[in-house]
Amino acid sequence: MTDTTAANAHPRARREVLVALSGLLLALFVATLSSTVVTTALPKIIGALQGTQTQYTWIVTATLLTTTATTPIWGKLADLFSKKTLVQASVTVFVLGSLAAGLSQDPGQLIAARAVQGIGVGGVQALVQIALAAMIPPRERGRYSGYLSSVTAASTIGGPLLGGLIVDTSWLGWRWCFFIGIPVAAIALVLLQRTLRLPVIRRDNVKIDYLGATLIAAGVSVLLIWISFVGDAFDWASWQTAAMLAGTLVLLAIALWVETRAAEPIVPLGIVRQRTTALAITGSLAVGTAMFGAAVFLSQYFQAGRGYTATQAGLLTIPMMAGILVSSIVAGRLISRSGKVKPFIVTGAVLLAGGFAGLGTIDHTTSLVLMSAAMLCVGLGVGMTMQNFVLVVQNAVPLKDIGTASSTVSFFRSLGGTIGVSVLGAVLARHVEELTTHGTAVRAAYGDATGRIFLICAAVAALGILAAVLLKPVTLRTSLDKPDSAPSVARSVAIATEAVDATAPLDQTSVLSAADDPGPAPGEVRAQGKLGP
Repeated sequence: MTDTTAANAHPRARREVLVALSGLLLALFVATLSSTVVTTALPKIIGALQGTQTQYTWIVTATLLTTTATTPIWGKLADLFSKKTLVQASVTVFVLGSLAAGLSQDPGQLIAARAVQGIGVGGVQALVQIALAAMIPPRERGRYSGYLSSVTAASTIGGPLLGGLIVDTSWLGWRWCFFIGIPVAAIALVLLQRTLRLPVIRRDNVKIDYLGATLIAAGVSVLLIWISFVGDAFDWASWQTAAMLAGTLVLLAIALWVETRAAEPIVPLGIVRQRTTALAITGSLAVGTAMFGAAVFLSQYFQAGRGYTATQAGLLTIPMMAGILVSSIVAGRLISRSGKVKPFIVTGAVLLAGGFAGLGTIDHTTSLVLMSAAMLCVGLGVGMTMQNFVLVVQNAVPLKDIGTASSTVSFFRSLGGTIGVSVLGAVLARHVEELTTHGTAVRAAYGDATGRIFLICAAVAALGILAAVLLKPVTLRTSLDKPDSAPSVARSVAIATEAVDATAPLDQTSVLSAADDPGPAPGEVRAQGKLGP
Protein backbone atom coordinates (compact mmCIF):
# COMPACT_ATOMS: atom_id res chain seq x y z
CA MET A 1 0.00 0.00 0.00
CA THR A 2 1.40 3.41 -0.98
CA ASP A 3 1.47 6.34 1.40
CA THR A 4 -1.30 8.04 -0.54
CA THR A 5 -3.49 4.96 -0.48
CA ALA A 6 -2.96 4.67 3.23
CA ALA A 7 -3.99 8.25 3.72
CA ASN A 8 -7.18 7.72 1.78
CA ALA A 9 -8.00 4.43 3.44
CA HIS A 10 -7.41 5.46 7.05
CA PRO A 11 -8.98 8.83 7.97
CA ARG A 12 -7.61 10.60 11.02
CA ALA A 13 -8.81 9.37 14.38
CA ARG A 14 -11.74 11.43 15.61
CA ARG A 15 -10.07 12.39 18.88
CA GLU A 16 -6.98 13.51 16.99
CA VAL A 17 -9.03 15.70 14.70
CA LEU A 18 -11.01 17.24 17.55
CA VAL A 19 -7.80 18.13 19.41
CA ALA A 20 -6.45 19.81 16.28
CA LEU A 21 -9.74 21.61 15.74
CA SER A 22 -9.94 23.03 19.28
CA GLY A 23 -7.93 26.16 18.54
CA LEU A 24 -9.47 26.53 15.07
CA LEU A 25 -13.03 26.41 16.39
CA LEU A 26 -12.26 28.90 19.16
CA ALA A 27 -10.69 31.26 16.62
CA LEU A 28 -13.73 30.84 14.34
CA PHE A 29 -16.06 31.54 17.24
CA VAL A 30 -14.46 34.81 18.29
CA ALA A 31 -13.95 36.00 14.70
CA THR A 32 -17.58 35.41 13.71
CA LEU A 33 -18.77 36.83 17.04
CA SER A 34 -17.12 40.14 16.19
CA SER A 35 -19.43 40.54 13.19
CA THR A 36 -22.63 40.23 15.23
CA VAL A 37 -21.84 41.27 18.79
CA VAL A 38 -22.21 44.91 17.77
CA THR A 39 -25.64 44.55 16.16
CA THR A 40 -27.68 45.05 19.34
CA ALA A 41 -25.14 47.58 20.63
CA LEU A 42 -25.12 49.71 17.47
CA PRO A 43 -27.96 52.05 18.49
CA LYS A 44 -26.07 52.99 21.67
CA ILE A 45 -22.70 53.09 19.87
CA ILE A 46 -24.04 55.45 17.23
CA GLY A 47 -25.63 57.59 19.92
CA ALA A 48 -22.42 57.77 21.94
CA LEU A 49 -20.32 58.67 18.89
CA GLN A 50 -23.02 60.93 17.39
CA GLY A 51 -23.19 58.97 14.14
CA THR A 52 -25.80 58.73 11.35
CA GLN A 53 -27.98 55.91 9.98
CA THR A 54 -25.57 55.51 7.05
CA GLN A 55 -22.65 55.14 9.46
CA TYR A 56 -24.77 52.63 11.40
CA THR A 57 -24.88 50.42 8.34
CA TRP A 58 -21.22 50.93 7.47
CA ILE A 59 -19.99 49.82 10.90
CA VAL A 60 -21.30 46.39 9.89
CA THR A 61 -20.58 46.69 6.16
CA ALA A 62 -16.92 47.66 6.62
CA THR A 63 -16.16 44.36 8.30
CA LEU A 64 -18.12 42.38 5.72
CA LEU A 65 -16.43 44.20 2.86
CA THR A 66 -12.85 43.51 3.95
CA THR A 67 -13.80 39.96 4.91
CA THR A 68 -15.15 39.48 1.40
CA ALA A 69 -12.21 41.09 -0.35
CA THR A 70 -9.51 39.19 1.56
CA THR A 71 -11.11 35.74 1.77
CA PRO A 72 -9.89 34.58 -1.68
CA ILE A 73 -6.39 35.92 -0.91
CA TRP A 74 -6.21 33.87 2.30
CA GLY A 75 -7.49 30.84 0.39
CA LYS A 76 -4.87 31.16 -2.32
CA LEU A 77 -2.11 31.63 0.27
CA ALA A 78 -3.33 28.47 2.00
CA ASP A 79 -2.61 26.48 -1.16
CA LEU A 80 0.93 27.86 -1.23
CA PHE A 81 2.20 28.39 2.32
CA SER A 82 1.88 27.14 5.91
CA LYS A 83 -1.76 27.08 6.97
CA LYS A 84 -0.80 27.19 10.62
CA THR A 85 1.20 30.39 10.21
CA LEU A 86 -1.61 31.93 8.17
CA VAL A 87 -4.22 31.15 10.83
CA GLN A 88 -2.03 32.68 13.51
CA ALA A 89 -1.46 35.77 11.35
CA SER A 90 -5.19 36.22 10.71
CA VAL A 91 -6.01 35.94 14.44
CA THR A 92 -3.31 38.52 15.22
CA VAL A 93 -4.75 40.97 12.67
CA PHE A 94 -8.17 40.43 14.23
CA VAL A 95 -6.83 41.26 17.71
CA LEU A 96 -5.25 44.50 16.47
CA GLY A 97 -8.49 45.53 14.77
CA SER A 98 -10.50 44.74 17.90
CA LEU A 99 -8.20 46.86 20.06
CA ALA A 100 -8.45 49.79 17.66
CA ALA A 101 -12.26 49.48 17.50
CA GLY A 102 -12.55 49.55 21.26
CA LEU A 103 -10.44 52.72 21.46
CA SER A 104 -12.29 54.57 18.65
CA GLN A 105 -13.35 58.15 19.35
CA ASP A 106 -15.65 58.79 16.37
CA PRO A 107 -17.63 56.79 13.76
CA GLY A 108 -14.90 57.16 11.12
CA GLN A 109 -12.25 55.61 13.37
CA LEU A 110 -14.63 52.81 14.31
CA ILE A 111 -15.44 52.01 10.68
CA ALA A 112 -11.72 51.90 9.82
CA ALA A 113 -10.97 49.62 12.78
CA ARG A 114 -13.84 47.35 11.81
CA ALA A 115 -12.31 47.11 8.33
CA VAL A 116 -9.07 45.85 9.88
CA GLN A 117 -11.07 43.35 11.94
CA GLY A 118 -12.64 42.09 8.74
CA ILE A 119 -9.25 41.24 7.24
CA GLY A 120 -8.58 38.90 10.16
CA VAL A 121 -12.09 37.49 10.09
CA GLY A 122 -11.75 36.66 6.39
CA GLY A 123 -8.61 34.66 7.09
CA VAL A 124 -10.02 32.73 10.02
CA GLN A 125 -13.30 31.84 8.32
CA ALA A 126 -11.57 30.64 5.16
CA LEU A 127 -8.66 28.79 6.78
CA VAL A 128 -10.71 26.82 9.31
CA GLN A 129 -12.74 25.24 6.51
CA ILE A 130 -9.59 24.62 4.47
CA ALA A 131 -7.80 22.91 7.35
CA LEU A 132 -10.81 20.69 8.02
CA ALA A 133 -11.04 19.75 4.36
CA ALA A 134 -7.38 18.73 4.29
CA MET A 135 -7.67 16.55 7.40
CA ILE A 136 -10.68 14.37 6.69
CA PRO A 137 -12.58 13.02 3.64
CA PRO A 138 -15.82 14.66 2.46
CA ARG A 139 -17.96 11.73 3.63
CA GLU A 140 -16.77 12.15 7.23
CA ARG A 141 -16.55 15.90 6.91
CA GLY A 142 -20.31 16.25 7.31
CA ARG A 143 -19.99 15.31 10.99
CA TYR A 144 -17.32 17.94 11.60
CA SER A 145 -19.05 20.53 9.43
CA GLY A 146 -21.82 20.32 12.00
CA TYR A 147 -19.35 21.57 14.60
CA LEU A 148 -18.37 24.46 12.33
CA SER A 149 -22.00 25.37 11.72
CA SER A 150 -22.76 25.14 15.43
CA VAL A 151 -19.88 27.43 16.32
CA THR A 152 -20.85 29.84 13.56
CA ALA A 153 -24.48 29.74 14.70
CA ALA A 154 -23.64 30.31 18.35
CA SER A 155 -21.45 33.29 17.49
CA THR A 156 -23.65 34.72 14.73
CA ILE A 157 -26.92 34.60 16.65
CA GLY A 158 -25.48 34.60 20.17
CA GLY A 159 -23.47 37.73 19.38
CA PRO A 160 -26.48 40.05 19.59
CA LEU A 161 -27.39 38.60 22.99
CA LEU A 162 -23.88 39.13 24.32
CA GLY A 163 -23.76 42.63 22.85
CA GLY A 164 -27.05 43.44 24.53
CA LEU A 165 -25.81 42.22 27.90
CA ILE A 166 -22.64 44.30 27.55
CA VAL A 167 -24.32 47.60 26.69
CA ASP A 168 -27.04 47.08 29.30
CA THR A 169 -24.38 46.57 31.99
CA SER A 170 -23.45 50.05 33.20
CA TRP A 171 -19.96 49.20 34.43
CA LEU A 172 -18.92 47.67 31.09
CA GLY A 173 -20.04 49.93 28.25
CA TRP A 174 -20.13 49.44 24.48
CA ARG A 175 -16.33 49.39 24.07
CA TRP A 176 -16.26 45.93 25.64
CA CYS A 177 -18.12 44.61 22.60
CA PHE A 178 -14.69 44.83 20.96
CA PHE A 179 -12.36 44.25 23.92
CA ILE A 180 -14.09 41.03 24.99
CA GLY A 181 -12.80 39.08 21.99
CA ILE A 182 -9.14 39.86 22.65
CA PRO A 183 -8.49 37.41 25.55
CA VAL A 184 -10.47 34.69 23.74
CA ALA A 185 -8.36 35.21 20.62
CA ALA A 186 -5.20 35.00 22.75
CA ILE A 187 -6.33 31.63 24.12
CA ALA A 188 -7.01 30.48 20.55
CA LEU A 189 -3.44 31.43 19.56
CA VAL A 190 -2.05 29.33 22.42
CA LEU A 191 -4.18 26.34 21.44
CA LEU A 192 -3.20 26.68 17.79
CA GLN A 193 0.47 26.68 18.72
CA ARG A 194 0.10 23.59 20.93
CA THR A 195 -2.35 21.44 18.97
CA LEU A 196 -1.93 22.23 15.27
CA ARG A 197 1.08 20.67 13.54
CA LEU A 198 0.92 20.90 9.75
CA PRO A 199 3.45 20.07 7.01
CA VAL A 200 4.59 22.96 4.84
CA ILE A 201 4.52 22.54 1.07
CA ARG A 202 7.12 24.81 -0.54
CA ARG A 203 6.59 26.06 -4.09
CA ASP A 204 8.97 28.11 -6.17
CA ASN A 205 8.01 31.14 -8.26
CA VAL A 206 4.76 31.72 -6.38
CA LYS A 207 2.72 34.67 -7.66
CA ILE A 208 -0.18 36.12 -5.69
CA ASP A 209 -2.79 37.96 -7.74
CA TYR A 210 -2.85 41.14 -5.66
CA LEU A 211 -4.00 43.20 -8.65
CA GLY A 212 -7.07 41.01 -9.16
CA ALA A 213 -7.93 41.13 -5.46
CA THR A 214 -7.55 44.93 -5.40
CA LEU A 215 -9.75 45.39 -8.45
CA ILE A 216 -12.47 43.12 -7.06
CA ALA A 217 -12.44 44.93 -3.71
CA ALA A 218 -12.52 48.33 -5.42
CA GLY A 219 -15.42 47.36 -7.67
CA VAL A 220 -17.50 46.02 -4.79
CA SER A 221 -16.64 49.06 -2.64
CA VAL A 222 -17.82 51.55 -5.26
CA LEU A 223 -21.07 49.60 -5.63
CA LEU A 224 -21.66 49.61 -1.87
CA ILE A 225 -20.92 53.33 -1.59
CA TRP A 226 -23.49 54.00 -4.31
CA ILE A 227 -26.08 51.83 -2.56
CA SER A 228 -25.49 53.64 0.74
CA PHE A 229 -25.89 57.19 -0.58
CA VAL A 230 -28.23 56.99 -3.59
CA GLY A 231 -31.60 58.60 -2.95
CA ASP A 232 -30.18 60.56 -0.02
CA ALA A 233 -26.97 62.42 -0.85
CA PHE A 234 -27.85 62.36 -4.57
CA ASP A 235 -30.70 61.25 -6.84
CA TRP A 236 -31.07 57.90 -8.57
CA ALA A 237 -30.96 59.68 -11.93
CA SER A 238 -27.81 61.76 -11.44
CA TRP A 239 -24.24 62.02 -12.67
CA GLN A 240 -23.04 60.50 -9.38
CA THR A 241 -25.14 57.40 -10.01
CA ALA A 242 -23.89 57.12 -13.58
CA ALA A 243 -20.26 57.57 -12.51
CA MET A 244 -20.41 55.02 -9.70
CA LEU A 245 -22.25 52.35 -11.69
CA ALA A 246 -19.91 52.84 -14.64
CA GLY A 247 -16.92 52.69 -12.30
CA THR A 248 -18.19 49.45 -10.77
CA LEU A 249 -18.67 47.83 -14.18
CA VAL A 250 -15.26 48.98 -15.45
CA LEU A 251 -13.39 47.81 -12.33
CA LEU A 252 -15.09 44.40 -12.31
CA ALA A 253 -14.59 43.98 -16.06
CA ILE A 254 -10.87 44.71 -15.70
CA ALA A 255 -10.76 42.30 -12.73
CA LEU A 256 -12.31 39.60 -14.91
CA TRP A 257 -9.74 40.25 -17.62
CA VAL A 258 -6.89 40.09 -15.07
CA GLU A 259 -8.21 36.83 -13.61
CA THR A 260 -8.18 35.15 -17.04
CA ARG A 261 -4.48 35.94 -17.43
CA ALA A 262 -3.08 35.69 -13.91
CA ALA A 263 -0.71 32.81 -13.23
CA GLU A 264 -2.30 32.26 -9.80
CA PRO A 265 -5.76 33.92 -10.04
CA ILE A 266 -7.52 34.88 -6.81
CA VAL A 267 -10.83 33.58 -8.20
CA PRO A 268 -9.94 30.77 -10.64
CA LEU A 269 -12.48 30.98 -13.44
CA GLY A 270 -11.95 27.31 -14.31
CA ILE A 271 -13.31 26.28 -10.91
CA VAL A 272 -16.05 28.91 -10.90
CA ARG A 273 -17.35 27.73 -14.28
CA GLN A 274 -17.88 24.19 -13.04
CA ARG A 275 -21.59 23.49 -12.60
CA THR A 276 -21.32 22.40 -8.98
CA THR A 277 -19.23 25.41 -7.97
CA ALA A 278 -21.41 27.89 -9.87
CA LEU A 279 -24.59 26.57 -8.23
CA ALA A 280 -22.96 26.48 -4.79
CA ILE A 281 -21.88 30.10 -5.27
CA THR A 282 -25.44 31.09 -6.18
CA GLY A 283 -26.81 29.31 -3.13
CA SER A 284 -24.13 30.82 -0.88
CA LEU A 285 -25.05 34.32 -2.02
CA ALA A 286 -28.59 33.64 -0.82
CA VAL A 287 -27.43 32.18 2.51
CA GLY A 288 -25.04 35.09 3.11
CA THR A 289 -27.77 37.64 2.52
CA ALA A 290 -30.12 35.75 4.81
CA MET A 291 -27.70 35.12 7.67
CA PHE A 292 -26.29 38.63 7.94
CA GLY A 293 -29.57 40.34 7.14
CA ALA A 294 -31.35 38.45 9.89
CA ALA A 295 -28.62 39.07 12.45
CA VAL A 296 -28.42 42.82 11.79
CA PHE A 297 -32.02 43.84 11.20
CA LEU A 298 -33.90 41.59 13.59
CA SER A 299 -32.03 43.17 16.50
CA GLN A 300 -32.82 46.63 15.19
CA TYR A 301 -36.47 45.66 14.72
CA PHE A 302 -36.88 44.44 18.29
CA GLN A 303 -35.25 47.56 19.74
CA ALA A 304 -36.29 50.38 17.43
CA GLY A 305 -39.61 48.86 16.31
CA ARG A 306 -40.83 47.10 19.45
CA GLY A 307 -39.10 48.95 22.28
CA TYR A 308 -37.20 46.02 23.81
CA THR A 309 -33.83 46.43 25.47
CA ALA A 310 -30.66 45.21 23.80
CA THR A 311 -30.56 42.14 26.05
CA GLN A 312 -34.19 41.30 25.36
CA ALA A 313 -33.60 41.71 21.63
CA GLY A 314 -30.80 39.16 21.82
CA LEU A 315 -32.95 36.71 23.77
CA LEU A 316 -35.76 37.01 21.23
CA THR A 317 -33.46 35.67 18.48
CA ILE A 318 -32.86 32.39 20.35
CA PRO A 319 -35.33 30.41 18.14
CA MET A 320 -33.15 31.15 15.12
CA MET A 321 -29.96 30.17 16.95
CA ALA A 322 -31.59 26.95 18.17
CA GLY A 323 -32.64 26.12 14.62
CA ILE A 324 -29.10 26.51 13.31
CA LEU A 325 -27.58 24.47 16.14
CA VAL A 326 -30.00 21.56 15.81
CA SER A 327 -30.14 21.36 12.02
CA SER A 328 -26.39 21.70 11.47
CA ILE A 329 -25.53 18.90 13.92
CA VAL A 330 -28.32 16.53 12.90
CA ALA A 331 -27.87 17.12 9.17
CA GLY A 332 -24.10 16.74 9.48
CA ARG A 333 -24.39 13.34 11.13
CA LEU A 334 -26.98 12.12 8.63
CA ILE A 335 -24.83 13.29 5.72
CA SER A 336 -21.82 11.39 7.10
CA ARG A 337 -23.98 8.29 7.49
CA SER A 338 -25.58 8.37 4.05
CA GLY A 339 -23.06 10.29 1.95
CA LYS A 340 -25.97 12.20 0.41
CA VAL A 341 -25.94 15.98 0.74
CA LYS A 342 -28.36 17.37 -1.86
CA PRO A 343 -31.62 16.44 -0.02
CA PHE A 344 -30.49 18.42 3.02
CA ILE A 345 -29.48 21.45 0.98
CA VAL A 346 -32.82 21.49 -0.87
CA THR A 347 -34.79 21.12 2.36
CA GLY A 348 -32.75 23.85 4.02
CA ALA A 349 -33.20 26.25 1.11
CA VAL A 350 -36.99 25.76 1.21
CA LEU A 351 -37.09 26.36 4.97
CA LEU A 352 -34.94 29.46 4.57
CA ALA A 353 -37.22 31.00 1.96
CA GLY A 354 -40.34 30.03 3.91
CA GLY A 355 -39.00 31.53 7.11
CA PHE A 356 -38.22 34.85 5.46
CA ALA A 357 -41.59 34.87 3.74
CA GLY A 358 -43.11 34.62 7.20
CA LEU A 359 -40.93 37.44 8.51
CA GLY A 360 -41.93 39.47 5.48
CA THR A 361 -45.44 39.81 6.92
CA ILE A 362 -44.42 41.43 10.22
CA ASP A 363 -45.21 44.90 11.48
CA HIS A 364 -44.83 46.60 14.85
CA THR A 365 -47.66 44.53 16.38
CA THR A 366 -46.89 41.02 15.07
CA SER A 367 -47.22 38.15 17.55
CA LEU A 368 -43.86 37.04 18.94
CA VAL A 369 -45.03 33.42 18.66
CA LEU A 370 -45.46 33.74 14.91
CA MET A 371 -42.12 35.52 14.64
CA SER A 372 -40.41 32.75 16.63
CA ALA A 373 -41.78 30.12 14.25
CA ALA A 374 -40.50 32.07 11.24
CA MET A 375 -37.10 32.62 12.87
CA LEU A 376 -36.88 28.91 13.67
CA CYS A 377 -37.42 28.09 9.98
CA VAL A 378 -34.71 30.58 8.99
CA GLY A 379 -32.33 28.98 11.48
CA LEU A 380 -33.07 25.46 10.28
CA GLY A 381 -32.48 26.59 6.71
CA VAL A 382 -29.14 28.26 7.45
CA GLY A 383 -27.93 25.22 9.40
CA MET A 384 -28.68 22.85 6.52
CA THR A 385 -27.18 24.97 3.75
CA MET A 386 -24.33 27.19 4.94
CA GLN A 387 -21.51 24.65 5.35
CA ASN A 388 -22.98 22.11 2.95
CA PHE A 389 -22.69 24.39 -0.08
CA VAL A 390 -18.97 24.51 0.69
CA LEU A 391 -18.89 20.74 1.21
CA VAL A 392 -20.24 19.90 -2.25
CA VAL A 393 -17.54 22.07 -3.83
CA GLN A 394 -14.80 20.50 -1.72
CA ASN A 395 -16.02 17.09 -2.85
CA ALA A 396 -15.77 18.12 -6.50
CA VAL A 397 -12.19 19.42 -6.57
CA PRO A 398 -8.78 17.80 -5.95
CA LEU A 399 -7.10 18.38 -2.61
CA LYS A 400 -4.50 20.73 -4.10
CA ASP A 401 -7.33 23.16 -4.98
CA ILE A 402 -9.24 22.88 -1.68
CA GLY A 403 -8.04 26.24 -0.38
CA THR A 404 -8.95 28.18 -3.49
CA ALA A 405 -12.29 26.42 -4.03
CA SER A 406 -13.41 26.74 -0.40
CA SER A 407 -12.47 30.40 -0.17
CA THR A 408 -14.18 31.15 -3.48
CA VAL A 409 -17.52 29.91 -2.12
CA SER A 410 -16.92 31.76 1.16
CA PHE A 411 -16.04 34.87 -0.83
CA PHE A 412 -19.38 34.93 -2.59
CA ARG A 413 -21.25 34.12 0.63
CA SER A 414 -19.58 37.12 2.29
CA LEU A 415 -20.27 39.18 -0.82
CA GLY A 416 -23.96 38.31 -0.56
CA GLY A 417 -23.95 39.36 3.08
CA THR A 418 -22.06 42.58 2.34
CA ILE A 419 -24.26 43.71 -0.51
CA GLY A 420 -27.35 42.41 1.27
CA VAL A 421 -26.77 44.40 4.45
CA SER A 422 -26.03 47.55 2.44
CA VAL A 423 -29.06 47.18 0.17
CA LEU A 424 -31.41 46.20 2.98
CA GLY A 425 -30.11 49.01 5.19
CA ALA A 426 -30.68 51.53 2.41
CA VAL A 427 -34.20 50.22 1.74
CA LEU A 428 -35.03 50.31 5.46
CA ALA A 429 -33.75 53.88 5.88
CA ARG A 430 -35.74 55.12 2.87
CA HIS A 431 -38.95 53.38 3.95
CA VAL A 432 -38.68 54.62 7.54
CA GLU A 433 -38.20 58.14 6.23
CA GLU A 434 -41.28 57.82 4.01
CA LEU A 435 -43.44 56.54 6.87
CA THR A 436 -42.33 59.18 9.36
CA THR A 437 -42.90 61.90 6.75
CA HIS A 438 -46.53 60.76 6.53
CA GLY A 439 -47.03 61.06 10.30
CA THR A 440 -46.21 57.58 11.47
CA ALA A 441 -44.44 57.31 14.81
CA VAL A 442 -40.75 56.39 14.52
CA ARG A 443 -41.16 53.14 16.47
CA ALA A 444 -44.08 52.01 14.34
CA ALA A 445 -42.23 53.07 11.20
CA TYR A 446 -39.27 50.81 12.01
CA GLY A 447 -41.58 47.92 12.87
CA ASP A 448 -43.59 48.24 9.68
CA ALA A 449 -40.61 48.87 7.39
CA THR A 450 -38.65 45.81 8.52
CA GLY A 451 -41.17 43.43 6.97
CA ARG A 452 -40.39 44.84 3.53
CA ILE A 453 -36.68 44.06 3.75
CA PHE A 454 -37.39 40.48 4.84
CA LEU A 455 -39.57 40.03 1.77
CA ILE A 456 -36.48 40.93 -0.26
CA CYS A 457 -34.57 38.27 1.70
CA ALA A 458 -37.29 35.74 0.83
CA ALA A 459 -36.92 36.51 -2.87
CA VAL A 460 -33.14 36.06 -2.67
CA ALA A 461 -33.60 32.81 -0.72
CA ALA A 462 -35.87 31.53 -3.52
CA LEU A 463 -32.85 31.81 -5.81
CA GLY A 464 -31.08 29.48 -3.36
CA ILE A 465 -33.86 26.92 -3.83
CA LEU A 466 -33.29 26.95 -7.58
CA ALA A 467 -29.55 26.47 -7.13
CA ALA A 468 -30.10 23.61 -4.68
CA VAL A 469 -32.54 21.79 -6.97
CA LEU A 470 -30.15 22.04 -9.94
CA LEU A 471 -27.23 20.49 -8.03
CA LYS A 472 -26.30 17.04 -9.29
CA PRO A 473 -26.97 14.28 -6.74
CA VAL A 474 -23.61 12.90 -5.59
CA THR A 475 -22.32 10.51 -2.98
CA LEU A 476 -19.53 12.13 -0.99
CA ARG A 477 -16.21 10.38 -1.44
CA THR A 478 -14.53 8.56 1.44
CA SER A 479 -10.98 9.48 0.37
CA LEU A 480 -9.17 12.69 1.17
CA ASP A 481 -8.38 13.35 -2.48
CA LYS A 482 -10.02 12.55 -5.79
CA PRO A 483 -8.72 9.21 -7.13
CA ASP A 484 -7.41 10.78 -10.35
CA SER A 485 -5.36 13.27 -8.28
CA ALA A 486 -3.41 10.69 -6.28
CA PRO A 487 -0.10 11.04 -8.20
CA SER A 488 0.08 14.80 -7.58
CA VAL A 489 -0.71 14.26 -3.91
CA ALA A 490 2.07 11.71 -3.61
CA ARG A 491 4.51 14.18 -5.11
CA SER A 492 3.40 16.88 -2.66
CA VAL A 493 3.90 14.54 0.28
CA ALA A 494 7.35 13.69 -1.03
CA ILE A 495 8.23 17.39 -1.22
CA ALA A 496 7.06 17.91 2.36
CA THR A 497 9.04 14.89 3.56
CA GLU A 498 12.24 16.12 1.90
CA ALA A 499 11.92 19.43 3.79
CA VAL A 500 11.86 17.96 7.31
CA ASP A 501 14.64 17.17 9.71
CA ALA A 502 15.54 13.54 9.06
CA THR A 503 17.18 13.03 12.44
CA ALA A 504 14.17 13.29 14.80
CA PRO A 505 11.39 10.69 14.98
CA LEU A 506 7.82 11.81 14.32
CA ASP A 507 5.57 11.58 17.40
CA GLN A 508 2.22 10.64 15.87
CA THR A 509 0.51 10.42 19.24
CA SER A 510 0.69 14.18 19.73
CA VAL A 511 1.18 15.60 16.25
CA LEU A 512 -1.49 15.87 13.58
CA SER A 513 0.20 16.21 10.20
CA ALA A 514 -2.55 16.47 7.67
CA ALA A 515 -3.41 19.80 6.28
CA ASP A 516 -1.48 21.00 3.25
CA ASP A 517 -1.69 17.65 1.45
CA PRO A 518 -2.62 14.35 3.09
CA GLY A 519 0.19 12.38 4.68
CA PRO A 520 -0.05 8.77 5.75
CA ALA A 521 -2.55 7.87 8.44
CA PRO A 522 -1.47 7.31 12.05
CA GLY A 523 0.56 4.11 12.19
CA GLU A 524 1.35 4.23 8.48
CA VAL A 525 4.15 6.82 8.61
CA ARG A 526 7.43 5.64 7.14
CA ALA A 527 9.31 8.93 6.80
CA GLN A 528 11.04 10.41 9.79
CA GLY A 529 11.18 14.01 10.91
CA LYS A 530 8.95 16.50 12.66
CA LEU A 531 6.51 18.10 10.27
CA GLY A 532 5.36 21.68 10.43
CA PRO A 533 6.70 24.89 11.82
